[in-house]
Amino acid sequence: VQLQASGGGLVQPGGSLRLSCAASGGVFSTYNMGWYRQAPGKQRELVAEITSRGNTNYVDSVKGRFAISRDNARRTLYLQMNSLKPEDTAVYYCKAQYLQYIIWGQGTQVTVSS
Repeated sequence: VQLQASGGGLVQPGGSLRLSCAASGGVFSTYNMGWYRQAPGKQRELVAEITSRGNTNYVDSVKGRFAISRDNARRTLYLQMNSLKPEDTAVYYCKAQYLQYIIWGQGTQVTVSS
């Protein structure tokens, strides 16, 4: 299984971005998926996750602003990010997990700045 993240970029505060994570190989619909981020000098943290059944969970700082979703037919994970803040600036990574197997994507940079 390989994961390819895309959709990052430079956006002004209050703006929106949609990240995508395309999976190749394996059975995408069986994976629990997640978005993580790592800001400079900080540890990688969970942003949002979605189970194979579609249950979602968010870190408190993004609740009401971000939405995670998946399209199993397209084998793609999404993260819709609205009302972006400078503190959302980080490299965003997607993660797939099936039982004890974990796969990471390569990361996409999100910069929120005026």
